[in-house]
Amino acid sequence: MNIHSHPVLLYRWVVFLLAAGYCLHQLILGSWGGAGGPFRYLTIWALFLSFYAASRMLALSEHRITRKHEVTAMCAAVLNVMVVFLYWRLYLADPSLVNGGNPIIWWLEYYLHALGPALQIIDALFIGAVFRKVWRAALPLLVIIGAYVAWSELFVQRFNDKPTGTVTSGLPYPFLNSMEWAERSTFYGANAAIALGLLVVFGVVGAVLYRVRRPQAAA
Repeated sequence: MNIHSHPVLLYRWVVFLLAAGYCLHQLILGSWGGAGGPFRYLTIWALFLSFYAASRMLALSEHRITRKHEVTAMCAAVLNVMVVFLYWRLYLADPSLVNGGNPIIWWLEYYLHALGPALQIIDALFIGAVFRKVWRAALPLLVIIGAYVAWSELFVQRFNDKPTGTVTSGLPYPFLNSMEWAERSTFYGANAAIALGLLVVFGVVGAVLYRVRRPQAAA
C-alpha cells in the first residue's frame, strides 16, 4: 500500500488526532487522585505508546522522517491487544475487578479498550505492514512490560492506599491486591509470555498477508 496516498494520510491524521485528544484528556482530566495519576494503568501506557506510534506513522507518510519505526508500531499493537484482552476478560467476569464497581464512561472506555487499539492495529498490520522480523520487538516489549510491573509494585503500591484487597493495597487494579506476590509474579510472567505469543501470531499473519500482497503489487 502507498503510505503517502491521500486516503492513508487522512486515516493516519484521524488516528493521530484521536490519540492526541485522549492523551490530553488524561493529562488534564485524568484520574490524578493518587500517586502516579492515570499512568498507574497499563491502558494509559498503551495509549501514549499508540500516540507516539501514530505520530511516527504520520510523519513517515508526510516524508518528514525516513525511519520506519516498525518496532515501535509492533510494540504498540501487541500492548494494545493485551490491554483489550485483559480489560474485557476481567470486565465481563466482574466489572469491579477493573473499575472498582464504578460505571464505565462509554466514550472513554470504548476508545481506550476497543476503537483506539483497533485503529492502531489496522495501520500496523495492513497499512504500515510492520510485522517483519518480529524478533526485533521481543526485547523492547519485555522491557516495557517489566518497567510497568516495576512501576506498579515499587512506586504505585508504595504511595497509594487504594484500592484495597485481602492481601495488600495500592496496586492499580483491584484484583491484584487480593493476590500474594507469588501469584502476582506468576500472573505477570504469564502475561509476558502471552505478549510474546501475540507477537509471533502477528508475525505469522503478517507474513501471510504480505506474501499475498506481493504478487498483487507486482501485477
